[in-house]
Amino acid sequence: MRNLLLISNSTMYGGGYLDHCEKQMREFLNNKKSILFIPYARPSGKTWDEITNIAHEKFKTMGVNLKGIQEYTDEQKAIENAEVIFVCGGNTFVLLQTLYDKNLVDIIKERVNSGIPYIGTSAGGSIAGKTIMTSNDMPIFYPPSFKALEFVPFIFNMHYIDADPNSKHMGETREIRIKEYHVFNDDTVVGLREGGMLEVVDDKIHLKGCAGAKIFRKDKEPTTHQHGESLDFLLNEQS
Repeated sequence: MRNLLLISNSTMYGGGYLDHCEKQMREFLNNKKSILFIPYARPSGKTWDEITNIAHEKFKTMGVNLKGIQEYTDEQKAIENAEVIFVCGGNTFVLLQTLYDKNLVDIIKERVNSGIPYIGTSAGGSIAGKTIMTSNDMPIFYPPSFKALEFVPFIFNMHYIDADPNSKHMGETREIRIKEYHVFNDDTVVGLREGGMLEVVDDKIHLKGCAGAKIFRKDKEPTTHQHGESLDFLLNEQS
């Protein structure tokens, strides 16, 4: 049983924190009133408390009480009692390392696989996939495994962007990096664009938000998808 909202980014250019996905979050929460927030990815190097305060103020305007997991003396019990889990973005390697260090990977998987709603932005969305091997982040920590939470049978490249044909930048594009990944690995990669999000409920996936996605499969041409489309095939072809 899956109930996931996986969002490419927490902020859009010119907007505030979670403004671009507030409508989808409200619908997804379905009148639930409390969220357990996991800030371990430390976006922009912020402390756990700093990013929790930002998230708390946002959800306060939505009538939802958000509390950081670091505010509890027993993190596992906090997860056991959570109504909704929200994992924010930042550095994916730092996030996964911390979850392994605190022995929280299995209990999060158990709770979410039992149907508790899970929201992930950026890194928090990436760890919902099989691995974090196509993250854009610097590996400033080395987790004991790149294996992630495996809520879906594919992996992500969040903040996906196509090459700018007018740019003089000669470095590798996101698409080139994913092709390099597929030389040695088989997993489908979902390049989720800024403003894009996947809502996964049981065996259904809907591409939502204000942007689409580009899907990469080994030895095949990538396919482009727009918001509003069903991506159920991602579950069926990987099963």
